[in-house]
Amino acid sequence: MNKDTMKGIGLTSLVLMIFSSIYGFSNSLNAYFQMGYASIIWYVIAALLFFVPSSIMFAEYGATFKAARGGIFSWLRGSIGEKPAFIGSFIWLAAWVVWLVSSTQFFLVSVSTMISGTDETQSWHLFGLGANETLGILEIIFLFAVTLIASRGIDKIAKIASICGIFTLGISVLFILISLLVWVLNHGTLAEAVTPTAMVKSPNPQFLSPIAVVSFIVYALFAYGGMETMAGVIDAVHKPERTFPRAIILATIIMTVLYILTIFLCGVTANWHQLLGKSNVNLANVEYVLINNMGYVMGTKLGVSHSTALTIGRLFAQFTALTDVFGGLGAAFVMTYSPIKSFIEGCDPRLLPKRLTKLNNVNMPAFAMWMQAILVSVIILFISFGGDNAAKFYTVLTDMMNVSSSAPYLFLIGAFPFFKQKQGLDRPFVFYKNMKVTWVVSIIVWLVVAIGIIFTCVEPILEHDYSTAFWTAFGPVFFGLLAWSFYTFAEKRVLIKNGQTEI
Repeated sequence: MNKDTMKGIGLTSLVLMIFSSIYGFSNSLNAYFQMGYASIIWYVIAALLFFVPSSIMFAEYGATFKAARGGIFSWLRGSIGEKPAFIGSFIWLAAWVVWLVSSTQFFLVSVSTMISGTDETQSWHLFGLGANETLGILEIIFLFAVTLIASRGIDKIAKIASICGIFTLGISVLFILISLLVWVLNHGTLAEAVTPTAMVKSPNPQFLSPIAVVSFIVYALFAYGGMETMAGVIDAVHKPERTFPRAIILATIIMTVLYILTIFLCGVTANWHQLLGKSNVNLANVEYVLINNMGYVMGTKLGVSHSTALTIGRLFAQFTALTDVFGGLGAAFVMTYSPIKSFIEGCDPRLLPKRLTKLNNVNMPAFAMWMQAILVSVIILFISFGGDNAAKFYTVLTDMMNVSSSAPYLFLIGAFPFFKQKQGLDRPFVFYKNMKVTWVVSIIVWLVVAIGIIFTCVEPILEHDYSTAFWTAFGPVFFGLLAWSFYTFAEKRVLIKNGQTEI
């Protein structure tokens, strides 16, 4: 695509790009499961105090460092120096490692639902092992197969993910339209009544304490996460100083309204206590439980037989799972190599062991990918054989993913005022023009992220659930220490001054 064509990205196109990269339909369903209608206020808070201000920060980073390779590593190195940039980027890499741990597990739930219409994974047993242990073994087999194929450069299957993105959007629209239809057929009656109490108090007993409630903000942050990947297009936007902020605001309004609407519409067909307050419902299968129930309720309201209504619900769940299977498969192939390859290419190769930076004959970091697969497998084994029930098992996985994906924002947002104070940088896009405003906004946004992470990690400690607390904080802490070790070792081999390496 030539430069003249790229310069044509306008407001509508940019809003659509942001929306397709960030919005996740299942985030709304998970929010309803965790907090009911009370989740709405936290999604609004996350949009206003995190997504809008941080997105514009990332746009300034991306515009200024557009020629640099390495993504957030280049941003941080140009703002606060190489060592914190290396550690922050390594923690960013941890988010994708933890994503592999949780997403491959959820992938098996999708496979089960695609086959049978419901999540049957808790009835799977191999070699006399329990369900979670069996899932752990199957997950490792799947991960090794994906790593083997991806390390050979066969990544074309990733295109399946983009195709399934169309179907995922279709499911979102279908869910909204059918829920509205049922609401009309019910003459405005909701399965879960909207009351002042319901808007501030979670029906989920796990989210009743103040600390647990505030910790939910990491779920909302996750729902708006990923904007840093869009910052690279800032130089291709027509009149970015006007278009980008407007696109951010419009995308925020659209996504927040959709999140609120979808959370509300969950209550049209699903009474929380009757449908979700059961031991067999968890964060891995709640999407299919809600969609299955929606299809069933629609059938009954249209007057079909009980068996036909059940069939409609099962078919809806199976179709949803089918798109998740193909989307998850494509994403797994990409994520086994893309984050780690991006990190390796972005940082100084002298900061990492030589074997980790070596590319094979198809330009893949095969050794690093296999080390990643082994690390992920070890984590999976520890969690799977930890003896937790399914609900707690999937909550641990989700909390790990949310905390790991939120932690890098502490570095990016914390570094922003220092980035603004750097002299001699070409800044084609500047939104924050006043340093006092920059500091105030940065501190507020940083505190929102930090409080969410801290409360998520502290809450299980207060409940004396030390295993959950350990795994929740594992990703950022482990990878932060590993990055510090790598850098310290590199300092003994090369002289590092002022963020620049010299032999």
